[in-house]
Amino acid sequence: MSEAAVRLGAAGELFLSGVLDYRTGPALRKQGQDLIKASAAPAVILDCSEVQKSSSVGLSLLLAFMRDAKVAGKIVSVQSLPDDMREIAQVSGLTELLDQHQ
Repeated sequence: MSEAAVRLGAAGELFLSGVLDYRTGPALRKQGQDLIKASAAPAVILDCSEVQKSSSVGLSLLLAFMRDAKVAGKIVSVQSLPDDMREIAQVSGLTELLDQHQ
């Protein structure tokens, strides 16, 4: 299994990668929150193209990062949502919320 990570790109992208689950979620939550606060970009793009696998924790991270961006006054969008995260969003009734930000 791949180590999970979150990193900030030059244009405000927040790149999530690896396996998002209960083991990796808490550290990623704190790191992502700090990166969003530190970013000078007017928008945050939550890029999930490098996520290998996700439980509901990954979806929870996205929602938390969306809240962080809103609090910081930044426009937020979600990019490259993996199938497993999309399926969890559908079951949870959150697809519409995420689609607004794609």
